[in-house]
Amino acid sequence: MAINLKVNGLSRSVPAEPDTPLLYVLRNDLELNGAKFGCGLAQCGACTVLIDGKAVRSCVTPISAVTTSEITTIEGLGSLDKPHALQQAFIAEQAAQCGYCTNGMIMSAKELLDRNPRPSEPDVRAALAGNLCRCGTHNRIIRAVLRAAQANGRT
Repeated sequence: MAINLKVNGLSRSVPAEPDTPLLYVLRNDLELNGAKFGCGLAQCGACTVLIDGKAVRSCVTPISAVTTSEITTIEGLGSLDKPHALQQAFIAEQAAQCGYCTNGMIMSAKELLDRNPRPSEPDVRAALAGNLCRCGTHNRIIRAVLRAAQANGRT
């Protein structure tokens, strides 16, 4: 069965069953590997993508639930030539150690900054509370999100 999705601004058709997790389609069919498989239970945040601007765990989201939605992955935020402000801030703050959680953190932070362009540190911590990092870079991640908010405030 072919399912139509809109991912990173492009209409895509994938041969998949309606109950297939979005994460599997993104990684296996569309070769968008930014979202990671972490727990498979929507508890770690490594698979976070934006669906109509909301941070969603793609490991438990069936593709049938997003056929009329705009899906944005980390690959849709910026490019090597022009990284998104969050990507620039994560680089500047060296906010990735192993990097496994980074994409999910950035996507959750993107939702926050779209909703609240000038968040406080507690706002950032609350927005990222569902994203786990085992490397211990949380403080650098928080600084990166606050840096991106400050950079956005100057544009």
